[in-house]
Amino acid sequence: MTTRIGVIADTHCPEFIEELPPRVFATLKGVDLILHAGDVNAPSTIEALGRIARVEAVRGDHDRLLGSLPETRELTVEGVRIVVVHGQRARWIEEPNTLLWTLSLGFFQPNSGLPRSLRRRFPDADVIVYGHTHRPHARRVGGALLFNPGGVHQWNPMTARRRLEQHPEYGSSGAGCRSRDSCAASRRRRSASSRSTRIESCPGSSRSKVGPCVFGDLPARHA
Repeated sequence: MTTRIGVIADTHCPEFIEELPPRVFATLKGVDLILHAGDVNAPSTIEALGRIARVEAVRGDHDRLLGSLPETRELTVEGVRIVVVHGQRARWIEEPNTLLWTLSLGFFQPNSGLPRSLRRRFPDADVIVYGHTHRPHARRVGGALLFNPGGVHQWNPMTARRRLEQHPEYGSSGAGCRSRDSCAASRRRRSASSRSTRIESCPGSSRSKVGPCVFGDLPARHA
């Protein structure tokens, strides 16, 4: 029997979106396990996903309220060794790159070397699930599958302005809303004209920008 694993990342809920879009639940319906690759943002997001299946999540750089989450998880499913990690790097790398990424509304791509960096960090993994970039990615590096489902939250002019109004400390473990009240205040500033989050079911197409994904058959272990 094949284990179906749902993969999701960078929900930023309720920091930048008030609730998970319905397409998230439609896509993940029927999975046996959900892996969240960080920037969850609040316990309520894990609780919502937990109504679908068991959730294994890691802490991202916007998870101040979720300090109990580990930075990495390693689990074995049907003999396949899976690592889940958010993917942020040292602050001196992240801070200038993330500022440019925010100001460019995501067009600047500072993370092209991240998959190989993660492969070197986890040489024994068969699958490495990560987030952080908000862009889908699926390819093999050194025999392992590097998989990023893309971010549920995507930058637009409104969310970029709200992010800068928070005077963020880019790349630090305390980035993101500093409290539930500040998250709520940020949401109240949202304009009705803000674009809705677009969800795709899988990052296999170059047109795909965001979304949760579902693994069907897991790759065989490499030698």
